[in-house]
Amino acid sequence: MAVPRVRTYVPGLDEILYGGVPERSIVLLSGGPGTGKSILGKQFLFNGLKRGEPGVFVALEEHPVAVRRSFKHFGWDVSQYEREGKFAVVDAFTGGVGAAAQRERYVVKQVDDVHELGDVLRQAIKDLGARRVVVDSVSTLYLTKPATARGTIMALKRVIAGLGSTAFFVSQVSVGERGFGGPGVEHAVDGIIRLDLDEVDGKLYRSVIVWKMRDTKHSMVRHPMDIKDSGIEIYWDKYIRLAGAAVKIESLPKEEVDAMRKAVEEAEGPAKRIEVEEEE
Repeated sequence: MAVPRVRTYVPGLDEILYGGVPERSIVLLSGGPGTGKSILGKQFLFNGLKRGEPGVFVALEEHPVAVRRSFKHFGWDVSQYEREGKFAVVDAFTGGVGAAAQRERYVVKQVDDVHELGDVLRQAIKDLGARRVVVDSVSTLYLTKPATARGTIMALKRVIAGLGSTAFFVSQVSVGERGFGGPGVEHAVDGIIRLDLDEVDGKLYRSVIVWKMRDTKHSMVRHPMDIKDSGIEIYWDKYIRLAGAAVKIESLPKEEVDAMRKAVEEAEGPAKRIEVEEEE
């Protein structure tokens, strides 16, 4: 049976995922600073809004005002969708402190209380009928207490997947760190997309690789990518090899390119949505 998918509509990403993200998946966007994780999450949300899929952004590291401003930087104006009740910011940053914060509809008073966050997020998803969720950055919830990481991820996963939504969790790692956010996190999520920024001979190269994705075939090579005025673009029909001071960007074999293209075309067709009742 074909797996229902959520198209990201991020140029090149659906191709390397052979059609898109399996529905109700929790995907970790992992990488160091400046790699484009937050941009990719916002692009995923806004692309859904444009196609009638409500979305929720959970702000853990930015003031909600800054979040809305960062969307606009790429020409993604969420204000109309917010007025229409199709987009919402869950403020898990301010604790409700400040005049601007007091105007927010969804506020987590205790920003390190995962249970309260889950309750507020559940309400926002239900109110909007949200299909897409982005949490930025989930690392904030367990950075100082890594032993709680798996429990934190699972608590949020039960809320989001239980209500039928698909989510991107932004995960911070240090420059040069090979991991993705800790073993508890890596095993709890359904997928991991790693974004990297490597310096080779004095020049920076952006790349992306799908490290894991349950319930779907995915590309097994590292692809070059760029951050443009319109957002992230992945060169899905090419792969990049970084070895010492040498960088090579080469084309994928034609049969692989054709298979990716066909998978995306098939994902464009009508798919039966699986209705999910939240488990208490």
